[in-house]
Formats: sequence, C-alpha cells, structure tokens
Amino acid sequence: MTSTTLSYASTTPTAPQAPDRSYSRPGFWRAPFSSVTYREIGHTLTSLPVAIAGFVFAVTMFALGVSTLVVWIGLPVLAAALGGARGLGAAERGRARGLLGLDVAAPAAPGAGLRGRLADAAGWKALLFHTVMFPWRVLSFVLSVTFLVTGWVVALFPAYSWVFHRYLDWPGYPIYDFTTDAGVHHAYYVESPVQIAAVSAIGFVLVFLTPQLVRGLTHLDRVAVRSLLGGTR
Repeated sequence: MTSTTLSYASTTPTAPQAPDRSYSRPGFWRAPFSSVTYREIGHTLTSLPVAIAGFVFAVTMFALGVSTLVVWIGLPVLAAALGGARGLGAAERGRARGLLGLDVAAPAAPGAGLRGRLADAAGWKALLFHTVMFPWRVLSFVLSVTFLVTGWVVALFPAYSWVFHRYLDWPGYPIYDFTTDAGVHHAYYVESPVQIAAVSAIGFVLVFLTPQLVRGLTHLDRVAVRSLLGGTR
C-alpha cells in the first residue's frame, strides 16, 4: 500500500492595518461640536510657536554652516543642523499623530560618521520642512483663529445684544454711525429681532464652515509630514 502524505501550507494571518484616523472626519452638521475638529484646531494653533522655533533653528544653523564651510567648521555645524531637524521632525510626527490622527513611520537612521550624516536625505528633507512650512502655518493660525472666534461671537450675538442699549445707551450694535461735513447724520444699528436673528445666522454659517476650512488647512500639513518627515514601513 502506498502511503500518501498530504501537506498543508501554513499561512500566518497578518494583522489588519490600523485605519488612518485622519480620515474619520465627522459629518458637516456634527463637525463644529466634534472633538476631531478641535484637535485639528489645536494643531493649527500650536503650529505657530512650533513653526517659529523650527524656522529659526533651520535658517540659523544652515546659514551658520554654509558661512563657515571655508574653514571646515561648517561641516559639523551642518551635520548638527540635520540632526536637530530630525529631532524636531520626530516631535512633529508625534504632534500629527496625537492631533491629526496621522501615523507616519520614522525614516531610517543616518549613516555613520560625518559623511553619513551629511548625506542623510531624511535630515535634509526635515530641514526643508521647517523652512517652507513657516509661512503656511502663520496663515493657518490667522485663518483658524479669525473664523473660530468670529463665528462663535457672531452666532451668540442674541445672548449679549441687550448690553448695548442697557449699558452703552445705544439702540443696538452700531454697524456705522457718523455725521458728514454737511451735517447729515448716517447710522445703522442692529436692534430689531429680525436683524439680531440675521446676524446670528451669519455667525452660524461661519461656525459650520470653520471645520471645513481647518480640514483644508491641515491637509497640507498631512501631506508635508508624510512626504518630508516620514519613512517607509
């Protein structure tokens, strides 16, 4: 009798890849009250001081390194600049992970010695990141703060509209109030219930548009972190 042995290929199941939480965005009507939105806003707000520190470090160290190349001191200075840019990049990946839900792998370690550090592509990309992202993050900060504060202040106008006629002796909130050289007085106050409701409606439009704006602003941050600060898994 011939004995036949059946062999079965053993396959090890692979763990499912964790979803990118940066795409689990809330719906339009829920976004202004979602923690995801305020984490993204927190990212744009904290990006300003981080961007200032990164830009000053990158520009100062690069300029110092290039200006001292003639006496060879510039080479270790540039190596230190690349190492520092890598460290700041690691902090940026952590901030993106916590506030944007973006998990990006760290790049491979640089080569050994001074030559290996100067040839570190990841270090140069990190140095570029801290330089080019500075103006964008200033713009993101200004737009986020402007839309967030203006939207809620205007939307909640009915809650404090009574202050103007009770304590300031105005009939309502003054849009304009001036007298021409010819003595003609022009004034427009937000005072009637319809006017107050219209102002509040404009505020709520801004409130609901703010998460979409912030999502668009942080999209470029996501792209930049992936392309300039990340490695391959």
